[in-house]
Amino acid sequence: MPPEVSQVPPAHYLPAADLLKDRVVLVTGAGDGLGRATALACARHGATLVLLGRTVKKLEAVYDLIESAGLAKPAIYPLNLAGATWNDYAEMAATIERELGQLDGVVHCAAHFSGFMPLADVGAREWVESLQVNLTAAYSLTRLCLPLLMQSADASVVFLADASGREPKAYRGAFGVAKYALEGMVKAWAEELEIHPTLRINSYDPGPMRTRLRVRGYPGEDLQTVALAETAVPGLLWLLGADSQGTSGRALQRAR
Repeated sequence: MPPEVSQVPPAHYLPAADLLKDRVVLVTGAGDGLGRATALACARHGATLVLLGRTVKKLEAVYDLIESAGLAKPAIYPLNLAGATWNDYAEMAATIERELGQLDGVVHCAAHFSGFMPLADVGAREWVESLQVNLTAAYSLTRLCLPLLMQSADASVVFLADASGREPKAYRGAFGVAKYALEGMVKAWAEELEIHPTLRINSYDPGPMRTRLRVRGYPGEDLQTVALAETAVPGLLWLLGADSQGTSGRALQRAR
């Protein structure tokens, strides 16, 4: 049975200019697509960003945009999630604590998707990399950042969801399997962390977006008819800021 889904942000939501002031937010996949749009929006609303991604050049471009706007100086953390180990995430968490002293939010925007295919056609490498990036990396990073997140007076972790994980269908391949497992992990983790009311965990489906990932699944689609990644950002801002306090363990989607 698919989870009950709610739309966010609330109607007519207008985030305060200082919504994320004095907060440190880690964004994976920050060099492109929704990750890039999220990082820039968080910076504009006062956050200090940790920009995590595979391609240094893309991360540097986001860094330059934030710095040129006179916003809080971000940090760049290059990491290939497809090959990252438990020790890599432990080192990352230790670096954030040592250099920034806190962590108040994580947005898991990084994704691996090669295209729609039947499960019988999924190769070994595709299976491993898809589960590694879309599920295992998201778990490992969050798990090793938990002690730091629990020290925050108001922390939020957002896992990017997809329709594949909420209503499993044929031909979604390893990506669909990973996203389905992700929904269960979010629900279980939120229940386990109820004793830590200052930390909330949710999944968020941004819906169709004009990104390179979208092209892999719909190569013949006219991208001009698809919403820009920026349209999904208000929901993420709501989830990261204090306005969403008390919301945890929920399957959420971009307000349509």
